[in-house]
Amino acid sequence: MKIANGTDIIEVDRIEKNIRLHKDKFLKRIFTENEIKYCEAKKSQKYQSYAVRFAAKEAAYKALSNYINFKYSWTDFEIQNDNTGKPIIKLKFEIKELDNLEVSLSHCKKYAIANVVAVYKD
Repeated sequence: MKIANGTDIIEVDRIEKNIRLHKDKFLKRIFTENEIKYCEAKKSQKYQSYAVRFAAKEAAYKALSNYINFKYSWTDFEIQNDNTGKPIIKLKFEIKELDNLEVSLSHCKKYAIANVVAVYKD
């Protein structure tokens, strides 16, 4: 078994500025329709929700980087919640060596952070 970790932290203001400046162009390039729907429903915390999902995609890329190349887009990584509310990552591609992918998300008013652990088969 091999374990890889990816972590990313981002300023919420950075994501908010990009959304306000580029609107749908930025949103549709980075986030899936499901993610946009989820974040927009968060009302006063929508920018924190967008930022933490952005951080999760970066962290996932870091944890998976030895097994993928640069052909994947931001929307090939979708951050969802399972039926208990736990965040999960759905990949729109397959890595046959990947056994498990775990994600942890956290945010406050100014920062969002994500940690992703990838467990690979021997």
